[in-house]
Amino acid sequence: MIEKFLHHVRVELPAPDETAAGARVRLADKFPRTALRRMTHLGLLIGSVLDGTPLGPADALVYASTFAETRALEDFLTRFPSASPLLFQTSIHPGGVQQVLIGRQQSIARLWPLAGRTRLVEEALLTALLEPAARVALIGGEERGTWMLEHDLASGRAFAFAALLTREPTGAAGRVTFTPDEATDEACPTLENFALALAARSPLRWPGAGGTWMMEWS
Repeated sequence: MIEKFLHHVRVELPAPDETAAGARVRLADKFPRTALRRMTHLGLLIGSVLDGTPLGPADALVYASTFAETRALEDFLTRFPSASPLLFQTSIHPGGVQQVLIGRQQSIARLWPLAGRTRLVEEALLTALLEPAARVALIGGEERGTWMLEHDLASGRAFAFAALLTREPTGAAGRVTFTPDEATDEACPTLENFALALAARSPLRWPGAGGTWMMEWS
């Protein structure tokens, strides 16, 4: 079994109708004013969940998102043939977390950006568990799409989460474990369901590829 402990768990579940402009107003006190206008909705949510989470140059960060900056990409595509270089810059993965790290002038040891669908949560957790840094920030999130949602190319809601994974059980809110075994490869939680479990402090257990996953709370 391999395990790490969860510290500094934060989740953003904004109102379904919140826009990037609304998030700039709601979260304005968390960011420099000069940075606000360039940040995407997802970047703002990630900055909010990372607020108060201590990161240093020896720490690593695992970032998981299936669709990343959906709204920026939608706007970029609809403006062709006069596409915006700024929208292109903010539409790429992993733009959201980079906006926050650059704004903070925060250096870290390693950044692991992951994109996927059915097994993204497992891939992100396994990366965090195997990362040798003493502290690993696990970050994930999505923006709510509009017309891309109709093509199954966007999330139906906006959300973001952050947790600091360490080997230190003292003061931990919970832990994540992976036990290699002959478990059948069943459905993995979606990134949204994982975020909701973090928000509600709900336990999770599922058999994945090559072993069994479990998240439990103190």
